[in-house]
Amino acid sequence: MAGNREFVNRRLHSLLGVIPIGLFLTQHLVVNHFITGGPESFNKAAGFMGNLPFKIVLETVLIYLPLLYHAIYGLYIAFTGTSNVKRFGTFRNWMYLLQRITGVITLIFIAWHVWETRVAAAFGTEINYDMMHDILSSPFMFGFYLVGILSAIFHFANGLWSFLVSWGITVSPRSQVITTYVTIGVFVILSFISIQTLIAFVS
Repeated sequence: MAGNREFVNRRLHSLLGVIPIGLFLTQHLVVNHFITGGPESFNKAAGFMGNLPFKIVLETVLIYLPLLYHAIYGLYIAFTGTSNVKRFGTFRNWMYLLQRITGVITLIFIAWHVWETRVAAAFGTEINYDMMHDILSSPFMFGFYLVGILSAIFHFANGLWSFLVSWGITVSPRSQVITTYVTIGVFVILSFISIQTLIAFVS
């Protein structure tokens, strides 16, 4: 019974990491990238997202609850799992270790980002260009956001590879090699978008 519960928990953890969390991450990065078109472009995109109907319900059901479960169970996996990096040092063992490390970094970053933006917005602060410009003008915060966002992207991209394997979508060694290159591409593209976004906020 315990084994079945763990199997279900791991599958649910994997699924939520891609849908809806991974999709939200991608959408969030794309919306933020509107800053490359200027402050007004970003403010319009942020305003549109902020005025969606049933926003609180959508955020709670599609973002906060899945993220909370994924984070709690992810911490359990991170601190109970073991890697074979020192013994074997293969590429996938390193990816396993980095997945756990970036998961913890991402959790810290998201907690701070939510506090700094969504909680502030709940008390009346407007989420706009000025807010993000002020935050990222600090070299420390710029570095913190850079590390946090790249960790989140890596965690998603590498988790996508694991999702495809654990759900039986990529079974053969060849398909797993192909999806390795695909997920590396996802990491590179989203990272490029994110770095462009961060630089545009302080330019």
